[in-house]
Amino acid sequence: MDTDQTSPGSQALSLEAQKIWEHNALWWDERYGEGNDFQKILIGPATERLLEIRPGELVLDVACGNGAFSRRMAQLGARVVAFDCSPNFVERAKARTTQHADRIEYSVMDATDSERLLTLGRRRFDAAVCTMALMDMATIDPLMSALSQLLKTGGRFVWAVMHPCFNHSGATMMMEEEYKNGELVAVHSVKVSAYIHPTTTQGLGIVGQPLPQYYFNRPLSVLLDACFRAGFVLDGLEEPVFDQATEGKRPLSWANYKEIPPVLVARARLL
Repeated sequence: MDTDQTSPGSQALSLEAQKIWEHNALWWDERYGEGNDFQKILIGPATERLLEIRPGELVLDVACGNGAFSRRMAQLGARVVAFDCSPNFVERAKARTTQHADRIEYSVMDATDSERLLTLGRRRFDAAVCTMALMDMATIDPLMSALSQLLKTGGRFVWAVMHPCFNHSGATMMMEEEYKNGELVAVHSVKVSAYIHPTTTQGLGIVGQPLPQYYFNRPLSVLLDACFRAGFVLDGLEEPVFDQATEGKRPLSWANYKEIPPVLVARARLL
């Protein structure tokens, strides 16, 4: 089951997680800009393929951050309603939006507040997207419930997360040297010591950020069950990896793990 958001302790944890993002937002915006390698090479292309945006469609961008993907969707012809829990992120998103500003509406909103989300308009949206933010939320059931009412029948919800199997607090990135065909080569692997039980940890999204953020690690069964309970079916899935031409700046950079996907991108469709 999803993290219980009814207890005062869980509610306090959710608020603390949001405060950390507000504190880190300006630093993240400066470092992230219009997208890092993860976004430009892995997440963005896979999300666009699964989202299948058609010009004129209305798309909800959940936890939009500095609005980089909102602007990309507007460039592709969509009309976008975007929100984030961080006022700093929303201000940076507005400041960065110099083109297609008439197609994007930004606001401050909490993705875990289903009642507030429903004020956006029932059966209003053709699609919704959430890139790399579900693992930042203490609970995802309120969002799933709201999306089941915000989307039109047949509407799709595309979400990207750190891969639940390989990229979480229970996984250790490894590099070993071994001989292959008489040559000493580096072999990259991931050792998984924990997976099935949801956990809450803290870590760094980008090395050097001011404060560590919370990660709410959920196995695939929990993520997908949240979609299914809300009336969605899974009808698209990608596990993008870096290509051979991309070189990592550090030995344990994900760019060096050519056979292990660091992210998962899924499409859920409302029945």
